[in-house]
Amino acid sequence: MNDSLQLTIVYQDGDDGWIIASIPEVPGTISQGRTREETRENVIDALQLMLSPEPSDKQTSRQTGRPSP
Repeated sequence: MNDSLQLTIVYQDGDDGWIIASIPEVPGTISQGRTREETRENVIDALQLMLSPEPSDKQTSRQTGRPSP
């Protein structure tokens, strides 16, 4: 089984030296960074959040360790 995805990362110059990145195949996946490498890492993190399932009521919050509301 092949678990790799091939997606496009689009880079744009932002304000004040920031670099903006988005992934057009997954609407809403956008992030920024000071360098292209940092921006790539950040937009991949955003992609992982966009593709991860929402926790159910019975699962616990990763941050608090308590059940999600």
